[in-house]
Amino acid sequence: MNEQKLSYFIGLDIGTTGVRCVVGELASDAATPSIIGFSEAENTGMRKGNVAHVDEVAEAIIKAVSEAERMSGREINKATVNINGSHVEGINSKGVIAISSPDRHISQEDRARVEEAATIVQLPPNKDIIQVFAKNYRLDGQENIKDPVGMQGVRLEVDTHMVLSSTPALRGLDQALEKAEIRPTHHTITSLAAAEALLDRKQKESGVAVLDIGAATTNLVVIEDGEVEHVAVIPMGGNHITNDLAIGLRTELDIAELVKLKHASLAKSASGETSFVRSGEELHFDRQMIRMIAAARVEELLEYVDKEFKKIHRSRKLPGGVVMTGGTSKLPGLVDLAKDTLELPARIGGWKHITRVVDGLDENRFAPAVGLMLLDMYLGPSSGEGMVDFEPGILKSVNTSLNTLFNRLKK
Repeated sequence: MNEQKLSYFIGLDIGTTGVRCVVGELASDAATPSIIGFSEAENTGMRKGNVAHVDEVAEAIIKAVSEAERMSGREINKATVNINGSHVEGINSKGVIAISSPDRHISQEDRARVEEAATIVQLPPNKDIIQVFAKNYRLDGQENIKDPVGMQGVRLEVDTHMVLSSTPALRGLDQALEKAEIRPTHHTITSLAAAEALLDRKQKESGVAVLDIGAATTNLVVIEDGEVEHVAVIPMGGNHITNDLAIGLRTELDIAELVKLKHASLAKSASGETSFVRSGEELHFDRQMIRMIAAARVEELLEYVDKEFKKIHRSRKLPGGVVMTGGTSKLPGLVDLAKDTLELPARIGGWKHITRVVDGLDENRFAPAVGLMLLDMYLGPSSGEGMVDFEPGILKSVNTSLNTLFNRLKK
């Protein structure tokens, strides 16, 4: 492969209302890529994170990729792609193997074999395993081993968290990508991509949750001790707030969307009347009524988030708190409401540590796409294409640092 193909990486975030593409280029002396191109195209072919109309999704992908190509000057024919929708779920599993080598030393093949053993489970109908995260290993009863390679023993066990996705949903996504002539280098979940862009190693160790609040879904991942502890997709997002406003204010959906974007606030101080002119007509709405409607829906969403925390006994027990991103995270007052409802620290995520050659990139909406671009670099080629064009030491250090978080991705 030539040098140009080896030096840039693509993240493609296929969301319910939009497709976002980010192009990053890695300099020879840099640890992370610089963003040299990005784009966003309206997507009308998705319903609640799932592909409903293949042709419309493919058209949105083509538009986003074409604009990113124009801005970056790079040809795009493959990318690391996200998977979304309420069909995504996480389950725990265990694997056990016997070490058969004469010297009883654990090899990388043994580690891969025990992780593979954990995937031999009875899956729900029409479900595929997308990712397997090894949380910790046990060797002859010794607990909490992060990497057993090089140790000696007879019985190796692993605790894993596996991410499952609907087979038809995956098939529909891949059909849209095929029509757009984009090959998926890797698949991963939206929240994990956002976490890669937003979190540093200290946060991943302390115990933290990332919430990507999109238009129709909210993607959640909990990371503790550098390991993925739990993933979930809640079928609720910004569109539900818009629908509630349309009903509560007795107005049209497009006006309710404008009210949400320009005038909605979750702050308790919101009061008085707001007005704006649309198509020559002056519209008036009560700020307190807007706040009550929006806050009721956001509180419900946060209650669902807390239910997910309770499943893993982490309700009110995450020192790193909750990091929020996604277009809906822009709602004023969301941080304070999240702190009160979840009784945890909360903040809006950012990724100012990543260099941008281009301007105008929205940190909230583009966090998953940026994370996908980073994973496109970290995870390397998906098939026998040779390694990417890194200095060997840089590539090794990057892969080692992510070893515990991304043990295996199904390609």
